[in-house]
Amino acid sequence: MAKFTVIHHAFTPTILGVLTSHFGEYAQEVLESCPILGYINSKTKAANRGSKARGAFANHYALYVVVEDYIKQGFLEGTAKTPYSKYEGARFSDLFKRQRELPFDARLQNHALNGRLNDEFRKFYPTVNQPPIVRDVSTRRYWVQEDLLKATIRQKDGSNRSYNIAPAIIDIIDAYVATKRAAFAAFLEACRKIAELGSKNPEEATQFVVEQLQPNVDARVFEIVSYAVLKAKYGKETVWIGETKDTVTEEMLILYKTGRTNANDGGIDFVMRPLGRFFQVTESVDMTKYFLDIDKVQRFPITFVVKSSDSLDQISDAIRAQAVAKYKIETVVESYMEAVEEIVNVDALVTAFRAVIESGKLQEVMDEIVKQSKVEFNFGDEDAPLEEWQMA
Repeated sequence: MAKFTVIHHAFTPTILGVLTSHFGEYAQEVLESCPILGYINSKTKAANRGSKARGAFANHYALYVVVEDYIKQGFLEGTAKTPYSKYEGARFSDLFKRQRELPFDARLQNHALNGRLNDEFRKFYPTVNQPPIVRDVSTRRYWVQEDLLKATIRQKDGSNRSYNIAPAIIDIIDAYVATKRAAFAAFLEACRKIAELGSKNPEEATQFVVEQLQPNVDARVFEIVSYAVLKAKYGKETVWIGETKDTVTEEMLILYKTGRTNANDGGIDFVMRPLGRFFQVTESVDMTKYFLDIDKVQRFPITFVVKSSDSLDQISDAIRAQAVAKYKIETVVESYMEAVEEIVNVDALVTAFRAVIESGKLQEVMDEIVKQSKVEFNFGDEDAPLEEWQMA
């Protein structure tokens, strides 16, 4: 009965509470005996950090749907007609459909079911040679690794007892999702209230937005807020453009969000019309990441929106220093640096937001944050009233 080290964090007591409801005084032993539970514990650190921590659900839900299928087919209660080893497996289409029915994941992709969960689990538990999900690529059928659902615990009387943790897995993930859902709902409600109070107390509105632009916030929240601020900022500006000098007209600058955050979109998060500027949001001052994005668009100039409180010069110097250390050749370094059209840091975003408030566009920014957040976190119809999508 091997035991695994479990690092406790803010959500761990909730996990232990669920396990206690299932296994009584042996909750801690079950947690330490099951690598699947240890993995879930590691993946739920963000639960109690409100909107200031990344909330990702793909791997949780990949595990959730195969365990749920295991239970529904009667293997937990022993009512199935065959042993699990002879089960034909769940169809990918059914599991994928079920994943997309769960909160936050209406637009979920298939990566977690098709290997990402197993790959990450292996990083946490390299000595456990059984992947959580077993799949047959040819038939597109899926199973949960049944051995990982069982824990043998020594009782106080010296005997051994086997427990099945499948129902506990479902309950823990449900509790995690409920916690994150409440946090994001509170974040969006705060957006509403700040928008209503902003005209009377612009400093409070500014402080709220500044808090969403700090280095420790959820990457998706940072991208959404920075987009809303920059869209309003550029929306006040115009350019003169035309095919000929006789057809030149004044046009407003419009910033478009190209897709969901963290999407595989070639490194382009926002696009501006009519200038054709590209924007990429990034969490770090990592030269390799910047130059990879530049190469994806054949060194077309990119504006980088950086989640950093460092000055613009510090960020630029750090990128250049890393580039020089890697490439050595100045002409190569310069060819990349010339493709960095502009760097927008946290200070620049805050300054832009203060200007937006002064121009009377606070409501526009807050409405955009709410709209994009509802889309990003799958809170149902983006145009639905708050009281409807909170419970979606």
